[in-house]
Amino acid sequence: MLLFLHVAVSIVGLLSGVAVVSGLVRNQLLPLWTAVFIASTFATSASGYLFPSHTIGPPQIVGGVSLVTLVLACFAYYARRLVGPWCTTYVVSAVLAFYLNAFVGVVQAFDKIPFLHPLAPHGSGPVFALAQVALFTLFGALGFRARARFHPKRAP
Repeated sequence: MLLFLHVAVSIVGLLSGVAVVSGLVRNQLLPLWTAVFIASTFATSASGYLFPSHTIGPPQIVGGVSLVTLVLACFAYYARRLVGPWCTTYVVSAVLAFYLNAFVGVVQAFDKIPFLHPLAPHGSGPVFALAQVALFTLFGALGFRARARFHPKRAP
């Protein structure tokens, strides 16, 4: 049941992340999508710690970075109302949190999807690296474009 909830909330985080980042690129404040994105992505990262693990490894580190990033995004959006440098802080942290969720999604896809698994059986290899570089490049471009275009006229 935990796995089902974790995956479901991850998918909600990814879909709402698409809405939020596309809104940023179009210079649109989307308060409802933003709330869904922050809450679901936070729940995704936090629920990852409920799975048994005896060591601290990449999943825990990525989850921790994501949680800190989401707290920063939440503070910039709700407490600082995107005023001054907090607008940039929000854009960077929102895009980074979305990227981290997508990064884990790609890792899980190569691990769990039968036709992808042989391309990276140990979570590495040229196809896996290419997929992650493409994802990083895409999110880098989205982040730069979002920051250049997002100038909210009013605070949320």
